[in-house]
Amino acid sequence: QVQLVESGGGLVQAGGSLRLSCAASGSSFIGWYRQAPGKQRELVARISPGGSTNYANSVKGRFTISRDNTKNTVYLQMNSLKPEDTAVYYCNTYPARTDAWGQGTQVTVSS
Repeated sequence: QVQLVESGGGLVQAGGSLRLSCAASGSSFIGWYRQAPGKQRELVARISPGGSTNYANSVKGRFTISRDNTKNTVYLQMNSLKPEDTAVYYCNTYPARTDAWGQGTQVTVSS
């Protein structure tokens, strides 16, 4: 069973940075997802248990996903943030489990 809790969102100006954390018990592929108002939820980045990563084209070069297996935590470092990055960010397994969506954490980027 996997339990996931997101934290670290906030309000930041365009060009700024934030780091999100996901407390993820269990060892599995973990993804960071986001949902902007009026849009479908999308996969932003994912990481394997061994640390291999993949990114959506829209965040490649700006976001970095990493994990610390000793702390059961997956991070999303977000740099050079843009207003279009504004969304609720969620972590989940990859592929996502329908029963594992949490509350998410709001990220708002002002222009």
